[in-house]
Amino acid sequence: MKRLFTLLGFSFALTLTASAEDGYRLWLRYDRVTDDHYAASTVASLQHIILQTSAGIETPVISSATRELRDGLGGLLGLAPTITVARRPFAKDTNEFDGDGYSLVTGAKSPGTLLISSDRDVGVLYGAFDLLRRIQTGQSIESLNVTSTPKIQHRLLNHWDDLNRFVERGYSGFSIWEWFNLPEVLNPRYRDYARACASIGINGAVLTNVNANALILTPHYLTKVAALAEEFRPYGVRVYLTARFSAPIEIGGLKTADPLDPAVAAWWKAKIDEIYTFVPDFGGFLVKANSEGQPGPQDYQRNHADGANLLADALAPHHGIVMWRAFVYQPHGTEDRVKQASLEFLPLDGQFRDNVLIQIKNGPLDFMPREPFSPLFGQMKKTAMAAELQITQEYLGGSLQLAYLGSLWKEVLDADTYSQGPGSTVARVLDGSVLGQKLTAFAGVANIGTDRNWTGSPLAAANWYAYGRLAWDHTLSSEAIADEWTKMTFGNSPKTVQTITKLLNGSRETVVNYSMPLGLHHIMANGYHYGPGPWVTGGRPDWTAPYYHQADEVGLGANRGVTGSNALENYAPELRQLWGNPDTCPENLRLWFHHVPWDHKMKSGHTLWDELCLRYQQGVDEVRAMQREWDSLKGSVDDERFTYVRSLFVRQEKDARDWRDACLLYFQQFSKRPLPAGVEPPAHDLAFYESIKLRYAPGHPGDR
Repeated sequence: MKRLFTLLGFSFALTLTASAEDGYRLWLRYDRVTDDHYAASTVASLQHIILQTSAGIETPVISSATRELRDGLGGLLGLAPTITVARRPFAKDTNEFDGDGYSLVTGAKSPGTLLISSDRDVGVLYGAFDLLRRIQTGQSIESLNVTSTPKIQHRLLNHWDDLNRFVERGYSGFSIWEWFNLPEVLNPRYRDYARACASIGINGAVLTNVNANALILTPHYLTKVAALAEEFRPYGVRVYLTARFSAPIEIGGLKTADPLDPAVAAWWKAKIDEIYTFVPDFGGFLVKANSEGQPGPQDYQRNHADGANLLADALAPHHGIVMWRAFVYQPHGTEDRVKQASLEFLPLDGQFRDNVLIQIKNGPLDFMPREPFSPLFGQMKKTAMAAELQITQEYLGGSLQLAYLGSLWKEVLDADTYSQGPGSTVARVLDGSVLGQKLTAFAGVANIGTDRNWTGSPLAAANWYAYGRLAWDHTLSSEAIADEWTKMTFGNSPKTVQTITKLLNGSRETVVNYSMPLGLHHIMANGYHYGPGPWVTGGRPDWTAPYYHQADEVGLGANRGVTGSNALENYAPELRQLWGNPDTCPENLRLWFHHVPWDHKMKSGHTLWDELCLRYQQGVDEVRAMQREWDSLKGSVDDERFTYVRSLFVRQEKDARDWRDACLLYFQQFSKRPLPAGVEPPAHDLAFYESIKLRYAPGHPGDR
């Protein structure tokens, strides 16, 4: 039997077989609803859909919304509703929906009528996706009266994509931007990408790597950027670029890039004016400067504010923004690396222009499986801040290991900074409700590539989805988002939903257990960051593992209290008191803040050494349990995705054992204690694990 499906905007026929799914449709699967009673009641409520905006006219974005509703309702319900566009009645509050927000109301005009209303066209598009999401997940819409407004204005994906199509820290193929073919050849995938982003409220894409290439700012490439912007525009996705600070020298013919040099300022003004002739709705720049060898204002004895303000002043007439990354650490610094961003940026608080955001990684180090939140979120009170979250799994097994990151991000966003007293969570700092910042943004380092399923693993798409949903509304729970994504991606079978959501919700903690438990961090392999490397030494100290774990015959962990690096001083007094005492510091951060003796008694009653060993074993056992859970879905999930994900769990179990064995053998040199009962003996000796050197690991810049 054959049926017609819609593939992200394109219709095609396929035979219904167990191997019909390849993951390309992501969560936008508009397969027919099987609950006849639900379908009938839903159809009755959707005979006429009215799209209301302030202008009340058909636009490319409204056309996208109309097409989505026709395809979605046709696929889900076999329904071809009447869809009309109307002007919203005048409202006293002219910004009723806070820009991109919308309302959904059934029966507002008459029975069988649904009203999608917004100030902006893109709000109507978001409302259309919301309606379809509710139907996909089996929610009643018979008495719908909801309003949804985004907590964050700029909800961006950061693509670490190079012009040669290599994706730094990318684990799902090459860059989807076919620079050589543009602008003449437009891959249909561009629209599919923009549509998927719009479905979860993402409204911007930084197209290029933070380790920037100045060529992207030349007319030859701006023509290509303009072509992508044209593809994205009907879905409300604006393009942004990374700016290489030395561009005035590299492509401008100047002898300096000094931000206080008038010729440099004039060059940037002319260049930015030129960009807007190619892309009138260009969003602005993301900048990595004076970090890991990238050029920046400090090359000229200037500071980060000087550099950011140079670009901000040139962008301001066009309403563009600058996102200046706080990921900096001194080339030859002696201070604890996790303190260095605070040391550089706090003295500049209040010196940045109003259209500058400081883009801050969720933790003070570098996207570790677990970190405390970055102290900059609580300290910078006069500067707009953006959160940088890594969707791609640089330190969590790439796309080969299941690690649902919704729980990681919620852990950070819900953390209390005490910036203005209790309740000053990171999320409320970022959305402006604590410190009153007017400009707000989230940035997610994308996990998207040319793999047919977009993200390498069909399950890794949950992280793209979760990021978008949290950027829109950080009050959502990671569990609710996992439930939503599972139903939209794998269907509403209770067994399937229960099993997959259980796997997702526990997966990040499992990776922590078998890789870096109890607050351990930065003990991964050198360069490619895949697998264990607690022995890594050589080069600058803060690129080595012992710099962080500080293992010796006494104990394990980094001393960041008053007798150590005192990185704790960057946090509020309430947190210094809690985290500063090894007995009150949460165990999941214990080794982040404290050098703990091997015989220190943990909450479980075990010594630190035994607890460490048992956590590593627990991680392995949990992966094996995940394998069994997934295996129980045979016949409930299509064969293609089932078989592929099953093979990924086989690989993850092997990786978990390698992490456990390598780390415990290494740390056992210092603890000089036996493995406790219940911990499996290592398969090889330490020399075997130390000898492993992977080549051409995906996303590793050193193997290009």
